[in-house]
Amino acid sequence: MRHQVAGRILSRDAGHRKLLFRNLIKELYIHERITTTEAKARAIRSEAERLITKAKRGVNGNRVHAQRQLVAFLDDKTIAKKVFDEFAPRYAARNGGYTRMIKIGKRSGDAAEMVVLELVDSEVAI
Repeated sequence: MRHQVAGRILSRDAGHRKLLFRNLIKELYIHERITTTEAKARAIRSEAERLITKAKRGVNGNRVHAQRQLVAFLDDKTIAKKVFDEFAPRYAARNGGYTRMIKIGKRSGDAAEMVVLELVDSEVAI
């Protein structure tokens, strides 16, 4: 039984899963929209929103600590700066719910359910 074991494993070991989640979140922040499987989108959604919330708190409070936490997770200063400078002010009035999942059907190769995971209120053209 998996009592008190949170998170999705996605048939990967811990290191591979951590890098997969980091890369998906980085691509989401860069492009503001990614197409991926529903399982992967559900796995990264909460962490992506949590990082934006940290940036929002950092703008109002201790920015240095929040910025170091984002850089430690994302491993990229430019993306962390984008989260602080663009996403934190954009979602200042919103209490969570920064992402949206839109189902687009099944993938032709293995019939995996595909979704578009995007940031709400983004200026990216459809």
